[in-house]
Amino acid sequence: MRNLLLASAAAFGGLIVTAGGALAQPVKPVEPGSLVVHLNGYLQFSFAGYGSSFNNVTTSAGTFKLNPISTEGDARIYSGFDAATTGGLAYGAQIELRTEASDAGVGIGKTSGTGGSTGAGGIYVKRAYGYMGSTEGGFVRFGQTDSAFTLLQSGVVEAFGDGAEFNADGGVVNLLPTNASPGNFVYADSSALYATDKVVYVSPKIAGFSISGGYEPNSNGLKEGYGDCASASTENAAETSTVCGAESSSPLAGDIGKRRKNTVDAMLQYSVEMNGVLIKASGGMIYGAPIDYTGEAVAAGKSALHFGYDNLEVYQGGAQATFAGLTVGANVKGGQTLDSYAFKPKGTRDAFTYILGATYDIGPVVVGGSYFNGQTAGAYFPGATYGSDKLPVHKTLSEYGAAVGANLVISKNASLFLQYLYGHRKQVGNSALNANGNAQVQAIGAGATLKW
Repeated sequence: MRNLLLASAAAFGGLIVTAGGALAQPVKPVEPGSLVVHLNGYLQFSFAGYGSSFNNVTTSAGTFKLNPISTEGDARIYSGFDAATTGGLAYGAQIELRTEASDAGVGIGKTSGTGGSTGAGGIYVKRAYGYMGSTEGGFVRFGQTDSAFTLLQSGVVEAFGDGAEFNADGGVVNLLPTNASPGNFVYADSSALYATDKVVYVSPKIAGFSISGGYEPNSNGLKEGYGDCASASTENAAETSTVCGAESSSPLAGDIGKRRKNTVDAMLQYSVEMNGVLIKASGGMIYGAPIDYTGEAVAAGKSALHFGYDNLEVYQGGAQATFAGLTVGANVKGGQTLDSYAFKPKGTRDAFTYILGATYDIGPVVVGGSYFNGQTAGAYFPGATYGSDKLPVHKTLSEYGAAVGANLVISKNASLFLQYLYGHRKQVGNSALNANGNAQVQAIGAGATLKW
């Protein structure tokens, strides 16, 4: 047991990094002429107490109250293979499966279909991609995968607590009501970016520099966009499925400001180790266009469709340093976007956010903390009002979140954690918030992370 407890806390970093995450090379490099199949997995479980501005919600049906104690978790399977030709070309594929959310109080491993009917569910594909390349020439990824803006992000420190803080899918933050919990775009490892089909190139490191670039023609994933083509129906059924999969315009309001086309991103990263200090710094940008609206005109003040949406244009810059078990980092992002990399309405403010974070390894113990603060247009668009007096919605949604956590690393495959989160949102006139335009949340949870 002593040997397990004295395992380097650096193992925690490997414990929470997914096989489909920010790896630009094979998961398991192999000998030329060979192939290795792997089936890895991840399970996290936590027990938490929490509270928010939305613990009690009254509707026409009555009052709903949240139980302040609950459990949360996630399970994932990472399958794939890594291979190499006798000539040294590496290639392979990775598929990441996750547990799916279900209706509240129905723990049956399924989701509900349309009209309340039971639908198939329980598991879904998040990442699914292939790769080819070499350490000398770089690697090309293709499929549902992270792109440059995610792969070369620096300064966002998440390796403490449940490993994701306010960027979790199955973590403690998922217990908190969505309207009260701060949103953000400070984490580039967001499913809005990596769960879409694209082609990505990652260069080899030359004199400490790495570059990466990606192209995504539309915001569909594998086999997505072809199941229901009512939004682009034509007299020719064959044409319908083709048009529907990659629309450049739509008459449906729900498609606009949501679906992307022709997204490109590029990043440059520099890393160097000097006197035992490992430094990484990177910067870059992502650009994408919303599909065009061809539906009926919308009157001013009714919705953002009257003016339309700006292109997605977000820059980032970040840096981090590691020395003697201490890692500190900072990252800033800004530009034309809303939370979760949604398109912002024309005539609204640009967004800006920053995050500061640090972790410290003390033998088998990891302690860490982070703080992010961001401003977006939120629910505002030109002419937006609220209340019976038709008062103008405030132009800025301000959000921040703080997280602190600790881990006891039992081995490279297991860790226990404790984590506390606090978050706040404010925008007068935002219908998702209370009458004063405020919402806050907090949670404390303890659990275990297992990975194989």
